[in-house]
Amino acid sequence: MVKKIKSFWDNLKIKNKIAFFTGSVFMIILFSIIFDVWVLRLFMFDFNDIMTDNLRGGEIVSAIDKETDAFTQYVRSPMGESESELKDSMKNLKSALSSLNLDYNRLKDNRFSQLQSLKTCYNVYCDCRDEVLSGELAGKEYVDKLYSVYDMQKYLYSYAKRYEESTLIEGNERYNEILPWLFTIPIVTIVFFVILFFAVMEISRAMKKSFTEPVLKLANASREIAANNFYIDDLKTDSKDEIGELIVAFNKMKYATGEYIDALEEKRQALDSLHAKELETLEAEKQLDAMNLELLKNQINPHFLFNTLNVIGGMANLESAPTTEKMAVALSSIFRYNLKTQEKEVLLSRELKVAEDYMYLQKMRFGDRVKYEVMSEVDADSVMVPTFTLQPLLENAIIHGISPKISGGEIKVIIRRADDLLKIEVKDTGKGISPEDLKGLRDSLYGKRNLGIGIGMGNIYRRLKAMYPTSDMEVDSRLGEGSTITLILPFKEGLEASKEEA
Repeated sequence: MVKKIKSFWDNLKIKNKIAFFTGSVFMIILFSIIFDVWVLRLFMFDFNDIMTDNLRGGEIVSAIDKETDAFTQYVRSPMGESESELKDSMKNLKSALSSLNLDYNRLKDNRFSQLQSLKTCYNVYCDCRDEVLSGELAGKEYVDKLYSVYDMQKYLYSYAKRYEESTLIEGNERYNEILPWLFTIPIVTIVFFVILFFAVMEISRAMKKSFTEPVLKLANASREIAANNFYIDDLKTDSKDEIGELIVAFNKMKYATGEYIDALEEKRQALDSLHAKELETLEAEKQLDAMNLELLKNQINPHFLFNTLNVIGGMANLESAPTTEKMAVALSSIFRYNLKTQEKEVLLSRELKVAEDYMYLQKMRFGDRVKYEVMSEVDADSVMVPTFTLQPLLENAIIHGISPKISGGEIKVIIRRADDLLKIEVKDTGKGISPEDLKGLRDSLYGKRNLGIGIGMGNIYRRLKAMYPTSDMEVDSRLGEGSTITLILPFKEGLEASKEEA
């Protein structure tokens, strides 16, 4: 039986499974509502009927008793002093009797006959009472009617008491019938809701097995395929619905895609091999072009530029212009260093000399707006540093830091040794860099983003990392306070004899 149910469920389509689940939940809710309404009727309507009937029976007895007393007091009092009390009691008795309807289905034989007799007697009593109260009778006729009213009041009271007793007895019997349910209903309620709970759990488990688990398997398999693992085990399912069809199609697609990827990989390897050969050819052509360009550049004799600057310096000397002469010599020194120096590393003293010549020319341009100071804790004639390192950093500080400020600023070069490292700091008191721009500069410098940081700093950083993998460049700045570029290099000693003659 269980296998048949499982087979029936597996063969259902998704929409039929959803419809079955929705219908089951609806029926459970409907049964819960019906059960709650039944319990509500039992405890509210039945108990309320018993209490209402008891209350109304007592009200009739009390109303008859009060009207009897009020009538007796009215008859015995002079000048009808108790007339208002009598009218109120008559009104209350009439209202109490009117509230009881002659409903045979609810009152049954005994109470129905008693209530009918009570109402009939009350109607006769009202006629006789009203005749006595009219004042039209006198003498013996009045007395006879008065005692007839007294007798009728006694009959009414006895009828009302019997009706009240019958109501109490029947109400007590009905209460005794309902009382066992007070103990049975909690147990029935617990059992009912336990059954509903397990029914919902079983349906939910079937839905989970039909929908959730296959989808999770598909998701895990998709992640494996996204990681280029096409050789995972096939997904298995007993379901014949749309998800089962999807899993079968997924397994076929997995195999087809794996074979296609293998074919593409073989093709890629062949293309990579061909591309590597093409790159070798292009590299050879690139080197040949570079050699041709170098040969072309070497055709221009740098001595022409140097000799021209020397002539300008000589003319400035003859014309008694020492400042112009010094500027020409400084510019000539910078050109000679840039064009003739072929070494990757030079003495620190040579770098400082070029930096000093460059800063002299900038002082001539900016005057007192630019101050320059070098603080070195090492022997500059015995330490090797990469060629053409300081001048681009000084140029960057002038262009981006000092020049935009009207008041100018100061540039300090601080050189010190820290164990096996050489630290060179280029500090300026320029306009500084905002935090956002500083973050972008660092990201671009360290290759996280390509924002274009310029030729100077970018080339220096790349040359340092190519020459010394353990080297580094740190950039720090505060807007309005200035910037600091720190080069961290391995400490390398050199010989003074290696310094090229100027």
